[in-house]
Parts: sequence; C-alpha cells; structure tokens
Amino acid sequence: MAIRDFRSSDPYVIVRVGNATAKTKVINSCLNPVWNEEFTFDIKEPPQAIQFEVFDKDRFKHDDKMGHAFIDLQPIFSASKLKRALQSKLTTSEMKLRKVAPNSENCLLEDSFVMYLNGDVVFDARLRLCDVETGELFVKVKWFEGVTTSVSSGLK
Repeated sequence: MAIRDFRSSDPYVIVRVGNATAKTKVINSCLNPVWNEEFTFDIKEPPQAIQFEVFDKDRFKHDDKMGHAFIDLQPIFSASKLKRALQSKLTTSEMKLRKVAPNSENCLLEDSFVMYLNGDVVFDARLRLCDVETGELFVKVKWFEGVTTSVSSGLK
C-alpha cells in the first residue's frame, strides 16, 4: 500500500452500494491493514456495483485518497439464480458456480470464482486499487436470499 504520511498511512475504506454507504475503522500507522468488518446492503435489481474508496486519515488536513476499486454484482447475482435452479441437485457443500476473469469492466487481479459454499453464494476477490502506485483489496461478498449482500473487506 502507498505511504501517504511521513512513514506510513492511517487507512480506512468507504464502501458504497447505490445510495448506501459504510465506513471501516481507521487502522493507524499501517501499510497492510486488516479490518475484518462486515457490512450489509439491500440490493435492488438490476444489481449494482460495490464501490470501495481507500483513504488515509489526516488530523489537520483533508484525508488523502489512496485508491479505489469496485466489484460488479451481476456475476454474483446470476450465480445466485443458478444456485436456486440447482438447489435440489446440489449434493456437495462446495462447488464453483461461475468464473469471473479480470477485464476492463472490473478491478480483479486474478481469476475469481463465485462459489456455492455450505448453502451460501460466496465470492472472494483480490482487487487492484486504481489511481494509486500500489495497493490491493481483499474482499468477500456473501449473497443472501432476499437479494442482500454482506461484504467484509481487508486491505493489503
């Protein structure tokens, strides 16, 4: 992660889905923070993207932008429909429902899979931060029936 203060940064993440916003706690003097926080958002159809903006908290001036990333929810939404269609045929506790490859429409660093995991639809992703010299965001999206997602994030 990029240094924004003298020797380190005090990062936090703003998470947005539509008009809903959540904020992680600030991790002081850390270039590899892990938040282990969860946020729940109601998703309206058609699915929106989850947007992540990383900032460095400053005491006496405006907070510095440290990059941003996003996840398109459409692949997760379509995998949840597939799970519902296959529900009676799912005999294992873990199965790949859909592969999502990095492209110009997402911030993925590597191929990722939407998984059926113990009855849930889960997407673990490693995102590159845009508009910054370095930074990655590790995110887990869990899709609940009733079209709600729970998002937990950690940054490296």
